[in-house]
Amino acid sequence: MTERETMEYDVVVVGAGPAGLSFAIRLKQLQPETTVCVIEKASTVGAQILSGAVIEPAPLDALLPGWRDNPPPICVPAGEDEFWLLSKTGGRKLPVPPGMNNHGNFIVSLGAMCAWLAPQAEALGVDVFPGFAAADNIYNEDGSVAGVRIGDMGVARDGTHKSGYTQGIDIKAKVTVLAEGARGSLTKQLIKRFGLDRDADPQGYSIGIKELWQVPAGRVTPGKIVHSFGWPADTSTYGGSFLYHLDGDRIALGYVSGLDYRDPQYKPWEAFQQWKNHPHVKPLLEGGNILSAGARAIVTGGYQSLPKVEMPGAILIGDTAGLLNVPKIKGTHQAIRSGMLAAEHLAANGLQAAGFDAALRASPAMAELKQVRNIKPGFKKGLWVGMANAAWETLTRGASPWTLKNKPDWCSLEKIGEYEAPKRDYVTRELPPRDRLAGVYFAATEHDEDQPVHLHVADTNICIERCSIEYDNPCTRFCPASVYEIVEDAMPDGSRGKRLQINAANCVHCKTCDIKDPYEIITWVTPEGGSGPNYQNL
Repeated sequence: MTERETMEYDVVVVGAGPAGLSFAIRLKQLQPETTVCVIEKASTVGAQILSGAVIEPAPLDALLPGWRDNPPPICVPAGEDEFWLLSKTGGRKLPVPPGMNNHGNFIVSLGAMCAWLAPQAEALGVDVFPGFAAADNIYNEDGSVAGVRIGDMGVARDGTHKSGYTQGIDIKAKVTVLAEGARGSLTKQLIKRFGLDRDADPQGYSIGIKELWQVPAGRVTPGKIVHSFGWPADTSTYGGSFLYHLDGDRIALGYVSGLDYRDPQYKPWEAFQQWKNHPHVKPLLEGGNILSAGARAIVTGGYQSLPKVEMPGAILIGDTAGLLNVPKIKGTHQAIRSGMLAAEHLAANGLQAAGFDAALRASPAMAELKQVRNIKPGFKKGLWVGMANAAWETLTRGASPWTLKNKPDWCSLEKIGEYEAPKRDYVTRELPPRDRLAGVYFAATEHDEDQPVHLHVADTNICIERCSIEYDNPCTRFCPASVYEIVEDAMPDGSRGKRLQINAANCVHCKTCDIKDPYEIITWVTPEGGSGPNYQNL
């Protein structure tokens, strides 16, 4: 085995999202002589970033004080807020909750914003490397994190080397900063290796599915922000929508489903399409066309699910740590905050990770999460109890003497026949896309068909012998990209039998399967660098 080529930096950052880039910029502002590289698995910076996104600008003001003179390409000042409780045929407009008042905020494309941040980091001397997937962690002899290993390129599905094979290099650093976003594959390994979640509740997640539409002139009110809850989710399922009016006759819209849902027949992607046909939404979209679409997991466990964010040689920031404020539906300001705090901590402590966990927990980022810690878990008791609890927690500013517990999402699913599911009308009707594969097209997803499958199922027999009976194979429904199929094949004895087929080339890297699989046998790992979705302005 040939020895791997090695590159050495003071700091290596995994992930060119808002947390990773903000960290890199802030560290170079403080210590220009420190060598920093940022690696990103997407083909270009921002190509796999997906968020609503309405941002609170204060952390960005602190990071780049003059940014408003040269804003990101999509940056619309927030205007009117609306908040609706929907029924199947109408809805009731409600007062906007205090945390969702967006006066002074901005609607952005987070992908475009990260593409805008990257050259500012490079101008300070940061090396930004898109198209390189961090496939594994590497360790020093004492067990501390030594850096990351870039995945090999040019490996065939059967493991052999193709003509363009290139061995991945090792990037070694004094500190590794994990900014992978929700359910990062390297972070998952490190949390287990170092027991970082020993004193925390299990992390919780939702799946957010988003589309960007071009609509006929005259329908858009730039800056208008509309959120809804209620239909099409039933009162036992956490779900809600966002609809943001951009410039250029464009609308960003999406639907978020909590992955703690109980109904084994629930279909998050189809619920989104169903919501688009609501009488309040459909007239906005008719005659328009989709520009881009995608899906991603959102980390929603909050304060009580925060793991320890430091370990020997590495730290966690942003969504990787789990800093999204669920009631606000905002995490970008928290990502930037945590990135800056991490940079300031390392600069003040000789690039030592020790002490960062205490610094984060004593920061405004954590105080914000503590105040809203009980709101999302309250909805596990149903919509109406959740709303009453949210009102109480908002009124008291989180002063309740208790902290509600989180359970892992994979164990919330009830078995077929044990859950009284409401009648769900998943008809998509006239609006595109017609099916999930059309949605994959709008995500511009690209994978080499002859690369190793990056979705590892530990025992496919479970899928046929147990899951089909107990849960009716929910992976065929919770995946928004039709990656998982149960197909019939001819068996050696001439009979026909079922098997799991994995259409890995469809994957949009949302990580839902890694989270919601009720047997915990699916593991998402990074495919070849540059593979996956190529979102435009999501």
